[in-house]
Amino acid sequence: MNGVSITLAGCTLSALGSGALWWEDQRLLVVSDLHLGKSERVLRRGGPAIPPYETRDTLLRLEEVLEATEANTVVCLGDSFDDVEAARALSEGERLWIARLQAGRRWVWIEGNHDPGPVDLGGAHLSELPLPPLAFRHIAQPGQSGEVSGHYHPKVTVQTRLRKISRPAFLFDRDRIILPAFGTYTGGLRSDNKVLSELMRPEAMAVITGQTPRLVTMPR
Repeated sequence: MNGVSITLAGCTLSALGSGALWWEDQRLLVVSDLHLGKSERVLRRGGPAIPPYETRDTLLRLEEVLEATEANTVVCLGDSFDDVEAARALSEGERLWIARLQAGRRWVWIEGNHDPGPVDLGGAHLSELPLPPLAFRHIAQPGQSGEVSGHYHPKVTVQTRLRKISRPAFLFDRDRIILPAFGTYTGGLRSDNKVLSELMRPEAMAVITGQTPRLVTMPR
């Protein structure tokens, strides 16, 4: 299980290459911005048809990281569904798949801006989850510490010897960690965007996701 160790509020966490965050002491896995049902939502709103496989791909990758970690608790940091109707449009097979992943675990759905209402799936549905000294919410709040959030789908661009690469990434400083989007077809916001540059401290770092996660200074 490839990951980069991060310390936040005295807690040792691991930023995994998959884009999930692992808190081993609590057997707790965190994922953000699954955006399940995005292809259905785009088509429903008159957008172009995109291959309708993103929900299955996202659930498959989530299943793999759950098997690898044997997590007891899962926290989904909001925008788990592309909207409330997308959640309702999940197939019976996809609902059963989620139920199997939830079986025997504590599962927390954090409220996001895409999925503010309750959905007809198991697990707890919360606006945020305090687990001192950490707090889990969808959108970072300035002035907070020990904060784990998502929402922005951060990505970084770095220059290799051959070319520039752009990949989803964790951003972190001594106050917070912002997770990349875990879902397929989710896109991202560059770390040099003004919103992220102002939110993160000058010494902030990034962990680039992938088979071999890589620690770099946060590009600005």
